[in-house]
Amino acid sequence: MSNKYVGAHTSASGGVFNAAVNAKKIGAQAFALFTKNQRQWAAKELDEETIEKFKEAIAEAGIEPKHILPHDSYLINLGHPEEEARQKSLEAFIDEVQRCALLGLDRLNFHPGSHLKKISEEECLDRIAEAMNITLRQTKGVALVLENTAGQGSNLGWKFEHLAHIIDRIEDKSRVGVCLDTCHMFTAGYDIRTREAYDVTMAQFENIVGFKYLMGMHLNDSKPDLGSHVDRHECLGKGKIGLEAFRFIMNDKRMDDIPLILETIDESIWAEEIRLLYSLEEK
Repeated sequence: MSNKYVGAHTSASGGVFNAAVNAKKIGAQAFALFTKNQRQWAAKELDEETIEKFKEAIAEAGIEPKHILPHDSYLINLGHPEEEARQKSLEAFIDEVQRCALLGLDRLNFHPGSHLKKISEEECLDRIAEAMNITLRQTKGVALVLENTAGQGSNLGWKFEHLAHIIDRIEDKSRVGVCLDTCHMFTAGYDIRTREAYDVTMAQFENIVGFKYLMGMHLNDSKPDLGSHVDRHECLGKGKIGLEAFRFIMNDKRMDDIPLILETIDESIWAEEIRLLYSLEEK
């Protein structure tokens, strides 16, 4: 029996419960979803019927809440240099956390934020941590899961040190985590293509951040090269990372019992990619 929980970021179109239905269709043991439209600020509240249908759908799919990795709206920037825009982001973020709590989910994945070239990196990271602390004080039961980024534009979170800087400033560390995206990690300059490179990168992650914070992964190959700081995903084995890195992950005990989520570019082959990943496990 595998201790790995592989799935994909499935569509919640027509209702959040459809993400679980769609995950089941592709043989997923985990999934990610947006609990509202990720390109709009406002969303109608989750009603009792929707919440009930979601809980029934995940039970039917045989997927536990801890193997579900909801993602917040792309509009949110907790590190925004302008107070009004940051406040809008913070309110939307708190709402996202509350939506997760209503659905019985215990984690929310998000991109840390961007300085927009108007404030220093450090100031931006401090603003992100402060927003997270405010959110933690106003909510219950949901961990805030920082995703490493490719470092495109003014996005922070591409260095392990950025993640560590934020975590260091979080008051309740029992509710903070990290999601490692393989494409972002690679284009940020962390190589995982060979056994040696993988071991070096994972040792850096352990030393700087710590595996105790790892609460999910996004398994994506990369169209751009190592260190390019460009965020463009590719199908597994078709990009610059190659398949070996995913074999290392599938046989790394540190990745047991967390959602391992595909965000590769061809959803028509997600079922095949899930089978492919499980086939890489050494029995």
